[in-house]
Amino acid sequence: MWCFKTVTQLVKNSLISANVNYNFVAGLKYFPPPIKYENIEKVERPKLRIMERMPQHPPNLRPPKMQKRLRYMRGPELVHNQLLHKQYAIIATGGGRLRWGHYEMMRLTIGRKMNVNTMFATWRVPAPWQPITKKGQGQRMGGGKGAIDHYVTPIKAGRVIVEIAGKCEFIECKGFLQQVANQLPFQATVVSQQMLDEMKEAEDRQARENQNPFTFKYVIQNNLNGCHRWLSPVDHKWFGKHL
Repeated sequence: MWCFKTVTQLVKNSLISANVNYNFVAGLKYFPPPIKYENIEKVERPKLRIMERMPQHPPNLRPPKMQKRLRYMRGPELVHNQLLHKQYAIIATGGGRLRWGHYEMMRLTIGRKMNVNTMFATWRVPAPWQPITKKGQGQRMGGGKGAIDHYVTPIKAGRVIVEIAGKCEFIECKGFLQQVANQLPFQATVVSQQMLDEMKEAEDRQARENQNPFTFKYVIQNNLNGCHRWLSPVDHKWFGKHL
């Protein structure tokens, strides 16, 4: 086996025989300056707080029951769809319900994986408040509404679930946030403020540069091909963007 000195001599001889001129030049590398976290204030409790399993009612009040009210999960979220700390978060891309076990999963996973010295996490959803009733197995029909089994929090598409902020970069918290998002009972994704701005800009640019006048909204509003016969009421409201 040839040694390094022999290989180097052979390369030099081949270059000299080929009349090739070569110069050794030191390259100049560019390293971007570090991010300045000037507006970040350290909080007293960086980890997520424990959520209550059920709402607390006065002792003389019977816990009220409620209908399914599926409209609480349909359509886009119009209020809690922006990041307060302008850094990183988990955002729901579909509707669903959060149970108390999902809150504990998020709290324990994020609490174990996050660096409490540089990060802090905040809830963006309330504790479970909507009662879900259930009857025992094998009961006959009738007999009134069943007893309250558990409580949930309805979530709409675009709702911010958890926010992570502090002196950290996106690559540091993306791993465990994605792990949490994959275990939620609805579709969710991990985003940063930069990603949200880029998605908003791309959506505006697509609408501005669109050359096809026959958009789904135009088709529905003008009843092209008699589409009103088979469209649902939510299609008239959100034009195919949400179920």
